[in-house]
Amino acid sequence: MTVHRFEETIGGRAYFIEVRPVSNRWRAQLQRLPGMPTAMMPFYGQTPDEAARQLTDWLTLAHRRTLTSPV
Repeated sequence: MTVHRFEETIGGRAYFIEVRPVSNRWRAQLQRLPGMPTAMMPFYGQTPDEAARQLTDWLTLAHRRTLTSPV
């Protein structure tokens, strides 16, 4: 099975993304690491880069929202 791995730094934190083929598309999700929650939904794309970019875009948006949310 072909697995593509990406490392992105968002908001000073490293994220490890794995992209795997599923049927006729690619599924991106955070790499499962010991002690790390795995309840995040996957993102799909026509290519590994597209799937990883969608997940990276979502993480970037989520990080921005945490910076602007009132506490």
